[in-house]
Amino acid sequence: MAATIRLGTQGWNYDGWVGPFYPTGTRTTEYLSVYGRAFGTVEVDSTFYAIPSVRTVRGWAKRVRGGFKFALALPQAITHDNRLRDSAELTALFLDRARELDDKLGIVLIQLGPDFAPAELPALAAFLPQLPTKEIPFAIEFRQRGWINDGVLALLREYRVGLTLTDARWIPRKQMLALAETPTSPVAYLRWMGQNRDLTDYTHIQVDRTRELSAWAGAIRALATRVDAIYGFVNNHFSGHSPESVRQLQRLLGQVPVLPEQLGEQMTLF
Repeated sequence: MAATIRLGTQGWNYDGWVGPFYPTGTRTTEYLSVYGRAFGTVEVDSTFYAIPSVRTVRGWAKRVRGGFKFALALPQAITHDNRLRDSAELTALFLDRARELDDKLGIVLIQLGPDFAPAELPALAAFLPQLPTKEIPFAIEFRQRGWINDGVLALLREYRVGLTLTDARWIPRKQMLALAETPTSPVAYLRWMGQNRDLTDYTHIQVDRTRELSAWAGAIRALATRVDAIYGFVNNHFSGHSPESVRQLQRLLGQVPVLPEQLGEQMTLF
């Protein structure tokens, strides 16, 4: 496999992880720095809700080691409120904040709403050329099956925007797995969301996803021969406790995971 594969979770601010993942006694302000000793990337969903301050972004960068990469969600003001229209200034402001991460900025996720239908293709076609894709990798997530067609894939390929491969209820897993054979960008993006929001206890695995993760590991191996880098992020709702789901994937791909007890050992050094 030629591609760099970075796996992590969607977010890090979960009190339920203290004990099962974060060492007992870990303070909220320490979550990110401890997380960064276990995984090399994280998806930041807070940027979906608001553009962060310069101070906040610089604070994230300072808390993690060199080589760590952040994936930032494009704000909903652009994707959901403006529906990609009339958003040049807002997008520029967000990207200026994202650049505060310097070499720790990995990729930006354009997460479209479930009501953003293929009829809005003109808005997408007008938005993509505005993105600085030669400088920053981007990936887009659709939540309607109608978007997955040759024309849209060709459009994404033209502007070097990755199609996000998502394990969720919106598009069948089989279809998503098959799309690993035809990436639209040199940087691939995967998200494991789960089928619903019923899980509210994030302390341990509650749904056995071994079969699904094995299938995805095969898709990632195929994808890794076609792209330069792969980012993948697991949500707690996928199986109950996303750090362990990430470690399962790491093992399937031949990576050596950092175990929770090792994080506790590292904490004693400080």
